Amino acid sequence: MTANGALRAGLVGLGSMGRHHARVLAGLENVQLVGVVDPMGDKNGWAQGAPVLATVEELIALGVDYAVVACPTALHEEVGLKLAEAGVCALIEKPVADTVEGARRLVEAFESRGLVAGVGHIERCNPALRSLRSRLEAGELGDVYQVVTRRQGPFPHRIADVGVVKDLATHDIDLTAWVTGQTYTSIAAHTVSKSGRPHEDMVSAVGKLSDGTMASHLVNWLSPLKERFTSVTGERGCFIADTLTADLTFHSNAAVTTEWEALRAFRGVSEGDMIRYAIPKREPLLVEHELFRDAVLGKSDDICTLRQGLRTVEVAAAVLESAASGETVRVNGSAA
Repeated sequence: MTANGALRAGLVGLGSMGRHHARVLAGLENVQLVGVVDPMGDKNGWAQGAPVLATVEELIALGVDYAVVACPTALHEEVGLKLAEAGVCALIEKPVADTVEGARRLVEAFESRGLVAGVGHIERCNPALRSLRSRLEAGELGDVYQVVTRRQGPFPHRIADVGVVKDLATHDIDLTAWVTGQTYTSIAAHTVSKSGRPHEDMVSAVGKLSDGTMASHLVNWLSPLKERFTSVTGERGCFIADTLTADLTFHSNAAVTTEWEALRAFRGVSEGDMIRYAIPKREPLLVEHELFRDAVLGKSDDICTLRQGLRTVEVAAAVLESAASGETVRVNGSAA
């Protein structure tokens, strides 16, 4: 910590996400950004005035309380293990690692040392999904039957090392488990690769959660339409969250019989209320950083743990295994 009690934070990676982490860290209360690691330097001026270093070892030598790991996914394990060995807490961008084995090694490295470590599954900090989760926990929907997500848009040129399953579908896997409080028990998936790259760019997956809830995910990099849609259907109706706009609406089950014959044929026999909730819309990345800072300070545990991040990587691996084999794959893996 600094003399005034602020946490000393570092950042590894100044790419498309790293620059946003640098911006938030530079303005975060009770935190001082003391160094940024990027072997390519800071040609775009994104480091917010912090010293730019070539190696993780140089950052550790500055004496940091925690570091944000925003380098390419394939480097997460190597960087994370160095931080753990030095006793440095870490917030690692999602997915936590590019392999299940790598994710397990990171869990062991940080847990065995009693270090606070989290995964940047930022949808957990989206206002619409935080509101949805609290409403599901309060029992507003009754029994939950199904979660459906759609996450599609054009190809992001920032991605080169993983396919759409590890880059995008991990968002949907994590948020589904998180909002329902359940784990995946099985998954069946199909993938296609149409963009000429070595990895898949479209996936359709159907899963089953530990309480019997069905989950369905459609994720791709092939659509000109950008969509971030989550619906949860249950006993009393359906919640719909748009995480692009952070809007949450609730469609209740039928309450009023429609007597107008022509409208009844079009809409169905009866209709329920639709409510659009007013939600304070704070920037999800800022919320994520505040929650992680508080976890390092021992004030909160509202973060995505490495063990939960491992579970998501295990489900993503099962998605790819199912797509390759054409079979439904059971997800055993680690306890969440």
